[in-house]
Amino acid sequence: MRKALINAVLFPLLAVLLALVLLYFVRRCRRRRRRRHRSGGAVLPSHGGARADRSQATGSSGYVAGGEEALVRFPGGEGLTVATILEAPGEVVAKSAHSTLYRAGLSSGEAVALLRFVRPACAAGAEEATAAARLLGPVRHPNLVPIRALYVGPRGEKLLVHPFYAAGSLRRFLQEGINDSRGWEIICKLSIGIVKGLDHLHTGSQKPIIHGNLKTNNIMLDADLQPRISDFGLYLVLNPAAAQEMLETSAVQGYKAPELIKMRDVTRESDIYSLGVIMLEMLAQKKLANDRPPNARDIHLPASFKDLVLERKISDAFSSELIKQSKNSGKEEDLNAYFELATACCNPSPSLRPDTKKILKRLEDIAR
Repeated sequence: MRKALINAVLFPLLAVLLALVLLYFVRRCRRRRRRRHRSGGAVLPSHGGARADRSQATGSSGYVAGGEEALVRFPGGEGLTVATILEAPGEVVAKSAHSTLYRAGLSSGEAVALLRFVRPACAAGAEEATAAARLLGPVRHPNLVPIRALYVGPRGEKLLVHPFYAAGSLRRFLQEGINDSRGWEIICKLSIGIVKGLDHLHTGSQKPIIHGNLKTNNIMLDADLQPRISDFGLYLVLNPAAAQEMLETSAVQGYKAPELIKMRDVTRESDIYSLGVIMLEMLAQKKLANDRPPNARDIHLPASFKDLVLERKISDAFSSELIKQSKNSGKEEDLNAYFELATACCNPSPSLRPDTKKILKRLEDIAR
C-alpha cells in the first residue's frame, strides 16, 4: 500500500521536473538560434529581418540594452526599437567592402528608412562605435542626412538608421544629366547646399567633424533637389583597416587629396579637395572616370580633368549644353569664376585651399 502511494506521488513529480528541464533547454536553443540569425551577414533579407523579442529597458539617455545588444537613439528616432529595426523587411540598394545599404519599411510611423549594416569584421568596437555615434548623432542641418539610431549587435555588427531619399544620389542625378534650361541655376543651388552642409560639419560644433569620404555617391537629393550630405564621419564607426580601405577606394575614384599619400588622418582641407572634384563633376554633368591608377606625383583629380585644370582650358571642362546656356544668359563670367573656385579647392597645397566660409561667400556672389 505504501509502495503504491509513493509511486502515485513520485512518478508524476518526476514527470513534471523532466518537462521543466526539457522546456528550459528548448527555450535556450531557440534563444541561441535567434542570436545567430540576428548577427549573421544577411541582416534584413528581402522578405524580412531577424526577430528581436527581448524586453526593452530605456534610460534617460536613449540607450536601450538587453544582454549583448544596444540601441542608441537620436532626434527623429525616438520611436525606434531593436525589434522595429531587425524585423523591418528590406531590400539591398548598395554594397561596399565594409557595409551594405538596405531600404527598409519600418513600423514606427516612418514609411521607409535607409539602414547601413556595417560588417563585424570591418566595424570598430562597441565602445568606439557608440562614442562615434554620440558625436555624430546629434548633428542636424538641412543639408545633412541625420542619423536616427545606432544598433550594436551581439556579434559586433552595427546598424545605422537614416531617412530615405527617393530622389537618389547626386551621382545618379549627374549621370542622368541636367537637360533643362535651369542647368546653371541647379548647379549653383546644389553647390551652395553642399558647402553649407560641409561648413556645418567643419564649424558648427565645438570640435570639427571631418567627413572623410565626400563624393557624389554620398550626397542625397530630396524632392526639391536640396542636397544632403550623408555618411559624414563614417570612418569613426569602422576599424582602422576598413577606414583606410574606404579612403583608398575614394582615391581610385579621384576624390583623395594628394597629401593623404603620406598621412593617414583626413582633415578639413582634404574634405575641401573632395568638394572641388564634386564641383568639377557638376560642370561636366556626369560621373568622371579615372582612366589610370593614381600616382604619387599626380594631382589626384580624375585623369580626364587634370590637364584641363593645370592648363586652364576652361571651356573644355564644361558640358556643351552648359556653355550654350551661359552664353544665352550672359553667365559666361560666372561660369569661369565657378571653375576657378573649383580648381582652387583642388590646389595640391592644403594651406592654399579656401575654407568653407570663403567658398560659400564666393558661390553666393557667383549665383547672384
